[in-house]
Amino acid sequence: MRSERRTRRYVQRHWLTLLWPVMRYSNSRNAYVLRGVGRRVGPVLRVERRHMTLYRPVERRRRVIA
Repeated sequence: MRSERRTRRYVQRHWLTLLWPVMRYSNSRNAYVLRGVGRRVGPVLRVERRHMTLYRPVERRRRVIA
């Protein structure tokens, strides 16, 4: 049995949509693994979320009353 942890590879959501017949979601890993053999071998894929922008409130302009 492997003692090292498999690295997670980040992929775009559309790739996971295309790979759904051969991949399943693993709650314990919080990632997608190969169906059938994913416990031991194969890639561990996660949805790419690292480049999402953080919520920034829109700066409100002060109204100038003349």
